[in-house]
Order: sequence, then C-alpha cells, then structure tokens
Amino acid sequence: MPITVLLVDDEQLVRAGLRAILEAQPDIEVVGEAADGASVIPLVRRLRPDVIAMDVRMPLLDGIEATRAVLRTVPRPPKILVVTTFENDDYVYEALRAGADGFLLKRARPAEIVHAVRLVAEGDSLLFPAAVRELAAGRGNEAARAAMARAALTDREAEVLRLMARGMSNAEIATALLLGTETVKTHVSAVLAKLGARDRTQAVIAAYESGFVVPG
Repeated sequence: MPITVLLVDDEQLVRAGLRAILEAQPDIEVVGEAADGASVIPLVRRLRPDVIAMDVRMPLLDGIEATRAVLRTVPRPPKILVVTTFENDDYVYEALRAGADGFLLKRARPAEIVHAVRLVAEGDSLLFPAAVRELAAGRGNEAARAAMARAALTDREAEVLRLMARGMSNAEIATALLLGTETVKTHVSAVLAKLGARDRTQAVIAAYESGFVVPG
C-alpha cells in the first residue's frame, strides 16, 4: 500500500511542486489538496491520508491551529509534516508542540522531501533532530520538569529517550544498547505513554523542555 498524502498550502505552485515530487515515487500517492487550514478536517475524514504536508502560515486557519484541530477531532489521526520557509521559527516550534511529527523546508531538495514523508509515515525516527534541539534550546519550564519527574522513567527508558533525542531509529538504538528491535519498541512505547506524548517528536521536546536532555 502506498503512503497517502494530503497537501495543505495556500500557494498553488507549492502544492503543484510537492505533488510532482511525491507522485514520481512508486510508494507515495497524493490523495488531495487544500488551500487553507479550515478545509483540512473534512478532507482528512473523507480521504484518510497517512500524512498531511501542512503549511504553517495560512489564511483562515494556520497550520498550528489546523494541527490541533486534526489531533483533537479525528480518530487515529494522520502524521503531520509542517511545511515551512524558515526552520528556526517560533511557528514551527509551536506546531511541533501542538502535535506535528516533523517539519519540511520549502527549499528542500526533492530527495529530502520524499525522505521526510517516508520517515514521518514510518514513525520510528526523529526528523531533523539537530533543528529540534535548536528550537527547544532555552525553552525549559517548571511544568515540563514536573511532568518528567512524574513520569518516573526506568534507567533503560531514560537511556532510550536520550538516544531518541539524538535522532536514532529503533534499529540504531537496539544496536547501541545491544537489545532486540522489538524490545526497543516496547521501551519507546512505555516512554511515550509515561510522558503522555503522541510520538517521538513530542517526547523529545518534553525531554529538552524539562532539562532531562540538555541541548548540545
């Protein structure tokens, strides 16, 4: 089954470019387009895409609020890939905190765009870990520290979270810790559950904001 993608961007040329790049791949299918965030919910419910490529700045409803709306109202929501012009942008960080799974730069090369879609669809690695680290730098808060303390991660779960923050996939973590991949998946699931995180991106943001992992 191909990875199905919904394109959401107020610029028709951007949507056309992304469609051309993605539909050139045998394992990716673009199933729909929207020009603003307000159109996303009905399209997601009708088309059930695996991934939404969502512009962060749009009229009517921006990508941050559209992301929140999808995650709040759609059962088994798709992965959300924020499409942006600038990576070091508060809008990008707020979209990631709202639940987006990663972000994609509009200037990215075609191969990078395809890789980003595949990576968030698979969900077992972190997209652009260095950029997430930079975005999270200096944003610690007491609420995040308290939440991390309440999570009470085991020593092994703590090790797994630190390696997740470095952008390592389940297979890479398994190799580093001399564990089976299925065992790593179990630890990752436990970390997400304890932190109340939707995915790896949310868990890593929590790790940085709490000071559990220190940028750099």
